[in-house]
Amino acid sequence: MNNFSYTRADDIRTAIAQGVKPDSAYVAGGTNLIDLMKYNVTEADALIDLNHLPSRDDITENADGGVRLSAFITNATTAYHPLIEEKYPLLSRAILAGASGQIRNMATNGGNLLQRTRCYYFYDINTPCNKREPGSGCSALGGYNRMMAILGATHAPDNKACIAVFPSDMCIALAALEAVVNIEGPNGTRSLAFEDFHRLPGDTPQLDNNLQKGEIITSLDLPAQGFAKNYSYLKIRDRNSYAFAMISVATGLELEGDTIKSARIALGGVAHKPWRVKEGEEFLKGKTAISENFAAAAEIIIQGAKGYKDNAFKIDMSKKAIIRNGMMALNPSETQLPGAVPN
Repeated sequence: MNNFSYTRADDIRTAIAQGVKPDSAYVAGGTNLIDLMKYNVTEADALIDLNHLPSRDDITENADGGVRLSAFITNATTAYHPLIEEKYPLLSRAILAGASGQIRNMATNGGNLLQRTRCYYFYDINTPCNKREPGSGCSALGGYNRMMAILGATHAPDNKACIAVFPSDMCIALAALEAVVNIEGPNGTRSLAFEDFHRLPGDTPQLDNNLQKGEIITSLDLPAQGFAKNYSYLKIRDRNSYAFAMISVATGLELEGDTIKSARIALGGVAHKPWRVKEGEEFLKGKTAISENFAAAAEIIIQGAKGYKDNAFKIDMSKKAIIRNGMMALNPSETQLPGAVPN
């Protein structure tokens, strides 16, 4: 049993004042943090409970036609909210593809952005891991690496290497939708484009994102363009439920007839953060929505991928997933029904 203090924060300034202290951690749903503490991966001396902050439990329309999601409401509430189902079905489907119903009922939107990798070696405190203990080495490089990254990873030197992947489903859709993350902290408020929130490992694999000590995610802004007519979320995994993605793809298309006016494609299960290559999306503009064009875009998006002993298959699988998901987005009424298993 590890001892820790508990503070129930009734206003955000109190929470921030406690959160800037060393070895403190915020807790909302706790679906990842509590596991990390149980496994002794994270040792927090003080937990600050954010569940009682006032007026932070809503989903509202913005003046520009977009929608603001509270960071403190649950994934389940978000996925089933009428505004999200109507305007951002891609986000709803991605959330419902993640975890289990019980976890979605507890996990919060803000916490989803902050979850840590599920790399086996990160969770095993008896093995070297640069993410857990910087400079100790990366056990996944020479170990069992079937689930690991093929893009954006750090391979060398060994004391900085990291080939872990980011596990979220929700965040892959948020990346494709180009959400904005709203943050409050000791230095006031700020906003980050979603693509700038998470980090690649680089020289600091222990850092997952650009949130500063004491800062709290307060909300997420979704732009007016939600790709509600043509969208698809494809998750390839070892079993149909309660499994992390081997590869996932979020695709949103704006079509004029069979011509692509704009496209968004984000991948999960392949990198340390949600993976987008805008050059691949730009390639699709003005092209006919056919598999050959999605295949050409896939080559651009997966360019530079590097596989390892157990996960080299993910390179070709990622390309095929992009093609398949692009075609599925053309007819979401058939391919994106809840519980549907697309052919």
